[in-house]
Amino acid sequence: MDKFVIRGGNPLVGTIRVSGAKNSALPCMAAAILTEETVTLENIPSVRDIATERKLLAAMGAEVELGTGTSDHRTTICCRTLSDPVAKYEIVKTMRASSLVLGPLIARTGMARVAMPGGCAIGGRPIDLHIKGLEKMGATIAQEHGYLEARAERLRGAHLVFDKITVTGTEDLLMAAVLADGETVMENCAREPEVTDLAALLTAMGAKIEGAGTSTIHVQGVTSLHGAQYLINPDRIEAGTFLIAGAITGGDLTVTDCNPDHIRAVLSKLEETGAKIDIVGPDAVRVRSDGKHRAADISTEEYPGFPTDMQAQYMALATQSEGVSLIKENIFENRFMHVQELVRMGANIKVDGRTATVRGPAKLSAAAVMCSDLRASASLVLAALVADGESILDRVYHMDRGYERIEEKLRSAGAEIQRMGNVFPARDGEAAAD
Repeated sequence: MDKFVIRGGNPLVGTIRVSGAKNSALPCMAAAILTEETVTLENIPSVRDIATERKLLAAMGAEVELGTGTSDHRTTICCRTLSDPVAKYEIVKTMRASSLVLGPLIARTGMARVAMPGGCAIGGRPIDLHIKGLEKMGATIAQEHGYLEARAERLRGAHLVFDKITVTGTEDLLMAAVLADGETVMENCAREPEVTDLAALLTAMGAKIEGAGTSTIHVQGVTSLHGAQYLINPDRIEAGTFLIAGAITGGDLTVTDCNPDHIRAVLSKLEETGAKIDIVGPDAVRVRSDGKHRAADISTEEYPGFPTDMQAQYMALATQSEGVSLIKENIFENRFMHVQELVRMGANIKVDGRTATVRGPAKLSAAAVMCSDLRASASLVLAALVADGESILDRVYHMDRGYERIEEKLRSAGAEIQRMGNVFPARDGEAAAD
């Protein structure tokens, strides 16, 4: 099982490039189900979740090709024949986002059989909002033996109001609506860049969508979609992670191939802690820090608020900040699993319900720690970069789900980080998406 060995104490200096957004690529790959023609996606990150999605589509009968050499971040998908419209448990148990095939499968084939997805233990992410919306659009859905079985001759447009904001629910029902008969109005939608990325691809495929990126989306259904070529957005969470890495180590780091507009909440909070932030171009941000940080509170919110996927990384920075930082997690009820590992390294953190109180600065010392989920893994990497001594991070396959060769990128900026083990061999049953 792979491990990271990290020796702390080096400021990160230089440039790190951001990969494509995993959480945009996954729904965009699922969108290829909606057409018989070829969909080509550029800037696909080379991470384990993407490999799982390719496996899922191929198992349904899709032709999936990977780019090679200079185009190794390209994926070409042709769903001309969907011989087996089933998302099998053996595949979906390793990745939560596999539920995104439910909507497009029903819309395209009139039927779907999707295993109830697993999930890492950061909190409940029920699929009931997907089901409720699809039923309102005319689908008949039953749950048997751990599978959702859905049928519909053709979905019909409907007025959908989400009980709570859900990114995957918005994406799933958006894909269903583009081939539905008539108009669909979706209210209380997620506004994340990943949703607008998907909507842009669907529009390029011939869908009629208005309002993506706002809380209300209007979709006029069409009878068919065609192929398209599309460039995936950069990963805003990866960008934020590297910017915090630059700040926490007292470095001078430029993060390129990112979209500064997508990380405004993170940039604002970094400035509040004392880091110097410069937007050095349309796709680059520079962070400079003297290693002295001020405490600042955060409260995770749906976009454009502070993202839950950056909470763990920010907590690592808070351990090095002068004063008391209150970190409130409003999205997932069990997303403090990294706390006990940070405490093992010397952090002073107390958790009360959904609020963590972090007192700093704490002198972190190297330790052997366990990665529990994707973003928790990132927080431990950040803590290890400033800890005294050599830390060993176990179960870094979680990291490989969403960060492309993170150890190579950090090492290029001066970090002492090495991987022990294989790159990311397939492990049935391990991990799940966030």
